[in-house]
This record gives sequence, C-alpha cells and structure tokens, in this order.
Amino acid sequence: MANWSDPRSGAAPFGVATDARGAVYDAGLRSYMLSVYNYMASAVLLTGVVAMGVAYSGAWQVLINMQTRGLSPLGWIVALAPVGIVFAMSFGQSRMSAGTLQALFWTYATLLGASLSTIFIAYTASSIAGAFFATAAGFAGLSLYGYTTKRDLTAVGSFMIVGVIGIIVAMLVNQLLLHSGAMEKVISVVGVLIFAALTAWHTQRTKAIYSYVAGTADEGRAKIMAALSLYIDFINMFLFVLRLFGSSRN
Repeated sequence: MANWSDPRSGAAPFGVATDARGAVYDAGLRSYMLSVYNYMASAVLLTGVVAMGVAYSGAWQVLINMQTRGLSPLGWIVALAPVGIVFAMSFGQSRMSAGTLQALFWTYATLLGASLSTIFIAYTASSIAGAFFATAAGFAGLSLYGYTTKRDLTAVGSFMIVGVIGIIVAMLVNQLLLHSGAMEKVISVVGVLIFAALTAWHTQRTKAIYSYVAGTADEGRAKIMAALSLYIDFINMFLFVLRLFGSSRN
C-alpha cells in the first residue's frame, strides 16, 4: 500500500489539496468580508456627510414645519422613503441586479443622512462625536465576536428581530401617549442591547452565507444586503447611544 505521507513517494502528502482549497476559501472569505465592511463604512460616511451638509446649510428647515415643529410634506417623504427602499431591497433582491441594489443602497444612505440632519440641531457636536466613536468601538468588538464565536447566534438574532418590533411599538406609545422621559431612557438602553446583539448575529450570518454564494452571481447581491444589515445596526445603535448620553443644545 502506498504511503501518502512518505516524502519519498512521488505523490503529494495527504491533505495538501484540502489545505490549498482551505487557503483559497479563507482568502475569498476575507475579501468578501472586507467588501461588505467597505460598503457599510462608506454608507456611514455618506450619511454623515449628507447630514452635516443639510444641517449646516440650513436646508433642514424645508424638512420641518416651523409652525407645528413637525415634519413638512417633504420631510415625511424623506423620512418614509428609506423604509420603502429597505422593503424593496429585501423582497426584490433575487430579481434585482447587484448594480440596482447598490444604487438603492446609496440612495438609502443619502436619504437617511438628510433625515438625520436634525440631530445636529438637537444635540451638541461634541456629544454626537462621542456617541459616534463609542458606537464605532462597540460595533467593532461585537462584529469581531460574531465573526470568531463558535456559538450559533441564530436563536438570539431571531429573538432580537421580535425585540425590534416591540421597541418600535414602545417608542410610538411613549411618543403619542406617555411622554415619559424615564420610559425613553429604558427604551434607549434596550435599543442599544438589541442592535448590539443583531450586529454580532448579522456578522456571523454574513460569514456563513459566503459558502453558499462564493463564485456565483449571487455574491455581489449578498455583499450589498449584508452591508445594509450591518449599516442599519450601526445607525440605530448610534442613535440610541446618542439619546442616552447626548447633550441637547440650549
């Protein structure tokens, strides 16, 4: 019988082919994850630039009804359009090209930036910067955990999706009926925890999906959708941190 690990034989040692495939897979996975994070980080940057531009140019005033202090008709369009874009991307991703999804992704980040411009009016610049860097540090740690952990986070992620629905309902009830500052703090704490858990789960899911889409036509679409999930996690975690610790302008 041939000795597959004997260097004197002409055959390659057992496991070399497997190791080579593993190395190619790991390199592909790293490239895939890097692309996802590049999309996500670029979207966060775009949102921040648009938000600052709209805020400091005074264009935010067209989004607000100055008499009622509520949203103007244009403000409602800017606020609700991103929701429609997310639904369109989520339910239509299999029928859309990667280019179409990418265009919608950048449109979403731009509209959300315009919508978030009012935080520069409501909060001090230092508290916004502090909340951003705290969120960035937390996001990096949570994403690293999601990438490296051996624990299956599927059940956690599914539970957190239900939690998102619950927190939306709680926010509406508090805003329309209770008007409680204490309740707002509780909602913000829970919101940070929910989107922290979702960050870890979405990272793990992004890593797992690669094995199914690698080298296929679906790979480009998967990158955009993964970046969208992580982007939404980051933005929401940032907003809840800002509500918890941000200093309001006088």
